[in-house]
Amino acid sequence: MIPAVLPTYNRAPLTFAKGQGAWLETEDGTRYLDLGAGIAVNALGHAAPELVEVLTQQAQRLWHVSNLYRIPEQERLARLLTQHTFADTCFFTNSGTEACELAVKMARHHWSQKDPKRTRILAFAGAFHGRSSAAIAAAGTEKMTKGFGPLLPGFTQLPWGDHDALRAAMAEPDVGAVMIEPVQGEGGIRPLPDQCLKGLRDLCDETGVLMIADEVQCGMGRTGRLFAHEWAGVTPDIMMVAKGIGGGFPIGAVLATEEAAASMSAGTHGSTYGGNPLGCAVAARVVEVMTGDGFLEGVRARGAHLHQGLQGLVSSHPDVFDSVRGLGLMWGLKCRIAPADLVQAGYAEHVLTVPAADNVVRLLPPLTITEAEIGEALARLDRAAARLSAA
Repeated sequence: MIPAVLPTYNRAPLTFAKGQGAWLETEDGTRYLDLGAGIAVNALGHAAPELVEVLTQQAQRLWHVSNLYRIPEQERLARLLTQHTFADTCFFTNSGTEACELAVKMARHHWSQKDPKRTRILAFAGAFHGRSSAAIAAAGTEKMTKGFGPLLPGFTQLPWGDHDALRAAMAEPDVGAVMIEPVQGEGGIRPLPDQCLKGLRDLCDETGVLMIADEVQCGMGRTGRLFAHEWAGVTPDIMMVAKGIGGGFPIGAVLATEEAAASMSAGTHGSTYGGNPLGCAVAARVVEVMTGDGFLEGVRARGAHLHQGLQGLVSSHPDVFDSVRGLGLMWGLKCRIAPADLVQAGYAEHVLTVPAADNVVRLLPPLTITEAEIGEALARLDRAAARLSAA
C-alpha cells in the first residue's frame, strides 16, 4: 500500500521539533548542528528573531489577496532587489522551480518578438534547475528525465568547462539563451572560475544570446556576495532566485533587465500565490539584513575560517576526503567514500550535512553561524571521519 505521503524521498530517520540559529532539536531534546540549513534555505538560521517578528506582524494584517490587486509588500521587495542588483524588474514566484519556468518563458518570449528561430537554450552538464518539465529538460540527465518523456524540446547540454564546445554552440543561429549556475550546487559545489563567467558574458554580448543566471542555491549571500556572479564583475540578463531569499518562507523571484523582460506584458505569465504579502514581507527583511553593514563581510570571514578548518580535515583524513572546494559558506567535501556514508556518520555525531553529485558532501550552514559553532562543526566532522576510518 502506498503511504499517505508520496514516497519520492529517501528520508533520514530523524524528526525535528524546533530549531534555533544553527541548531535543530528533536522531541527528546537531542540537538543537531545543522550544516545544511534546509538546503541553503534558512540563511539567517532557524527561527531568526527578526523574521519571526516581521512574519507575525504581517500575519496579523494580511496574508493573501492574489495578483489581481496591488501589493505594497511586493512592490517594496521589488524596489529593494532592483536597488541592490543589475535588475530593472522582478516577478515573484513560490519556488526556484517556478523561477526556472518563467526564466525559460521570458527568454523565449523575448526572441519570439525579434527572431523567432532563437528558441534553443544552452545548459551545462551537472546542472540542476528544478524538477518541472522545463527544468529537467534543461538538466537533461537520465536521473532527472527517465520516464518523463516526451521532454520539452529546445535544450542542449554542454560539457562543464569545455570552452570550444561553448563557443561553437553559441554561434548557432537558433540559440537564444544560456543558463548557468555560477556555482553548481547539486552538481557538487563546482564554482565557475571568474574568467570563465566573464568569457561567457563576452560571448553573450557578441552573439546577442541572453545570459540566465541560476542563483537559487548560490545566491542571497551564500558565497559572501549578495549574488555569486558579482565575484566575476559581470551581470546576467535574467536571474533565478529562491531558497535563501525567504529565510525559510517559500518564495522565489525572477530578476531581469528591462531589455530582457520588455515583451512580458499583461497575461504572459501569472501566479496565484506568487508575491503574496506574507512572503514578500519576510523576504524584504532578509534582503535588508543581508545588505546591512558588515553582514556579507562577516559571511566572507566565517567562510574563510571554515575553509581553513576543512583543509585541515582533508589533510587529517586522506582515506575519507579527497579535497574541498567552494567559497563563502558554500563548501563541498569531495570524498573517497560514498557521500551517504559521511552523512550517516554525521548523524551519529549530531551534525547534519547534505549529499551532492560528484562524490561530494555539501556544507551549507546558516550564514549567521558563529566561529564557535564552526569550531564545533569541524570537531564533529572530524569524529565522523574517524568513525569511517576505523570502519
